[in-house]
Amino acid sequence: MDCCNRRSGLIVGAVFGALVAILGGILIPLGNSIIERTVEKEAVIDPGTTAYDNWVSAGAKVYRQFWFFDVTNAKEVLQNGANPVVVEKGPYTYTTRYLPKENVTFNPNHTASFLLPLGAIFEPSMSVGPEEDKVTSLNLALAGAYSAVPQVLHPMLENLIKSSNSSLFQHRTVKELLWGYIDPMLKGTVGLFAPYNGTYDGFYTVYTGKNDISKVGIIDMWRGSRSLDFWDDKYCNMINGTDASSFQPFVDKEKPLYFFSSDICRSVSASFQESMDLKGIEVYRFTLLPSTLAAPKDNPDNKCFCRDQKTTKNCTMAGVLDISSCQGGKPIYISLPHFLHGSQSLREDVLGLNPSYEHHSTFLDVEPITGFTLRFAKRIQVNMMYGPSKVITVLKKVKDYTIFPLVWLNETAALDDETADMFKKELISRIKMLDIIQKALLGIGVATSVLCLISYCLVRRSDNQSKLV
Repeated sequence: MDCCNRRSGLIVGAVFGALVAILGGILIPLGNSIIERTVEKEAVIDPGTTAYDNWVSAGAKVYRQFWFFDVTNAKEVLQNGANPVVVEKGPYTYTTRYLPKENVTFNPNHTASFLLPLGAIFEPSMSVGPEEDKVTSLNLALAGAYSAVPQVLHPMLENLIKSSNSSLFQHRTVKELLWGYIDPMLKGTVGLFAPYNGTYDGFYTVYTGKNDISKVGIIDMWRGSRSLDFWDDKYCNMINGTDASSFQPFVDKEKPLYFFSSDICRSVSASFQESMDLKGIEVYRFTLLPSTLAAPKDNPDNKCFCRDQKTTKNCTMAGVLDISSCQGGKPIYISLPHFLHGSQSLREDVLGLNPSYEHHSTFLDVEPITGFTLRFAKRIQVNMMYGPSKVITVLKKVKDYTIFPLVWLNETAALDDETADMFKKELISRIKMLDIIQKALLGIGVATSVLCLISYCLVRRSDNQSKLV
């Protein structure tokens, strides 16, 4: 009777262990389903969700750091046609994107429309000097007029240049160059980002993800249109992806992330580079590929972005994007800082540039479960073009069309310690706890079942041997 009870107990133990193991196995897909539903619910852009709170107002501080290119041989360029030599001066840092979205309107088709207010506040403690620091840089008005005014009218432009005592280069403060000054030749306000404070980017209309989480954050319309009109091609005019602040949950690192940037008047993609640890949170780092600004011969998709055959040497020049069509005809070219991934000729025409992948590349650090961008660095360089002239005195010594670097900026943000701790507590720790419970139940159940079965076999064998004796 005793041995029967032992056998029965071991069988019950084995069955119980198997049931526990099955429960652990069931909890794995069930737990994953719970996690997915919770994340997808919180990722929807809707009042009361985590995504909405971060979307309507940037949680982390966003900074824009500016480095200027100070010309050291302006006299030699004018008198002898020497190539400009520049030295980097900066950073001059501003807080930006500190204002919440305005005119937020939720539409019946599961989209939300809004305006993005622009503003910049100088941060002296994060800068190498005050905004009153002076820089010798290209004369913005002269370079703009050189391209905008037809050659037949260049004699009139020459008179304007002389009468206003203007030259190819000018000595201006950081504040003037960025936010504007009254130009003596044009008698109007000129500046790299003028006007800025008090202006808006948008309207934007984005999908909320309420009826399809795969669309969350994707831009439906910008300025009331589903495509751009800056380029002479349907492909180049496409508005793809989000604004890069977030992507759909459960990011697949095998697929590129698409986003639109109004700063460069086009959509781009970023590809997975590596997994990283950010304050105890795993993130996927996505970066722009060198092919993003490659010459059409290396990336045929860029053919429709090439607009000026002369300046780009029959579209063979890599590393620059002519955005004059979205800048009112001003000869502005966008590149990566120091012409990273650009043609060697760009760094020969202007000396003193030293591209570095570590310091000059753009990246996004995306948390793969939620799709939230937890850290980013958008690094772009603003350039202007000028060229030779037989009429304009200050350009007579210029040998060829030159794309001159004015300033490069690093717009960057990262989640702070408090937000990181909250993120880990609310999401990561719960996922880890659920994973531990799943594995513990599975492990304990299997171990209990196996041990009971082994014990049962041993007891039965022992009983059989006893009977034989």
